[in-house]
Amino acid sequence: MAGGLLMGGAVAALLTTAVAPAQGSSPFDDPPPDKIVIDVATVNGSGCPAGTAAVAVSPDNTAFTVTYSAYLAQAGGNSDPTAFRKNCQLNLVVHVPQGFTYAIASADYRGFASLQRGATATQKASYYFQGSSQTVPKTHPYNGPYNDDWQATDSTDWAQLVWAPCGVLRNFNINTELRVNAGTATPDKVSFMTMDSTDGDISTVYHLAWKECRPAS
Repeated sequence: MAGGLLMGGAVAALLTTAVAPAQGSSPFDDPPPDKIVIDVATVNGSGCPAGTAAVAVSPDNTAFTVTYSAYLAQAGGNSDPTAFRKNCQLNLVVHVPQGFTYAIASADYRGFASLQRGATATQKASYYFQGSSQTVPKTHPYNGPYNDDWQATDSTDWAQLVWAPCGVLRNFNINTELRVNAGTATPDKVSFMTMDSTDGDISTVYHLAWKECRPAS
């Protein structure tokens, strides 16, 4: 199991029939009754050292959650010069029930930030399927003074959803980044941003959209 990441459930049967997304499907079809299973192919990045991230699928197949416990970027004071930026790339193998395809409709991120006066921070994420172009990163900025929980949501309109190819197993990649700039007003004080919570971890939830595939003509 790569990087010590955790997953639950048995591996679902892989799609074997060449199919294409069904036309005229409801914008958000009901999820398939059989569960999806997510295997982690690789995990890389300073924000998710081995054993500090986990993936789980919701029982109703409408979302999956990535939990981090060591995702922290900081700058200012006596911070390590390389600590201002932390990132994590997850490469996931998503096994979906036969006859369905999925897309990431939205993603919710949460954490805590303590930014001194003049300091700034950003949370950034992008998503793509293996062999496809990477999406334009979505960035959420924060300005000091700030000392509170933060939450950011990336949403995609139905017409712009990028669907997994029907009948083809393509790894799904999630790239995330936290970046902190101490600024010039109070550079002697530490500013930081985390994807964690008081109990040591936080869940990042990715909401799935589903539609049925049909046999290719």
